[in-house]
Amino acid sequence: VQLVESGGGLVQAGGSLRLSCAASESISRFGDMGWYRQAPGKQREFVVTVITEATGDTRTNYRDSVKGRFTVSRDNAKNTMYLQMNNLKPEDTAVYYCNADTSKRTNRGIVRGYNYWGQGTQVTVSS
Repeated sequence: VQLVESGGGLVQAGGSLRLSCAASESISRFGDMGWYRQAPGKQREFVVTVITEATGDTRTNYRDSVKGRFTVSRDNAKNTMYLQMNNLKPEDTAVYYCNADTSKRTNRGIVRGYNYWGQGTQVTVSS
């Protein structure tokens, strides 16, 4: 499985960007997907995760600092996940990574699969 991010760039504070994560296979095979970021000198942190429950329902968790500004979405027909980022702030500057996991939650527990990362796309927000 390959994940390819795109859409990063340089934007002024208050601007918007939309990141894309294109998968080489159907994203319906993934249990969980998400976006993470890593700023220079800092550890990678989660931005948003989309969790698929055993029932098939999904639950989305956003990092507190991006709530109300970032929105994750998926287009199964295009095998692509998106991250719409509005009202960007300088502290959002980082390399953004797409993550996907084939582990599945069932009524009997988690069936472990594989975890995949994209190569990252740079987002730079100037003040």
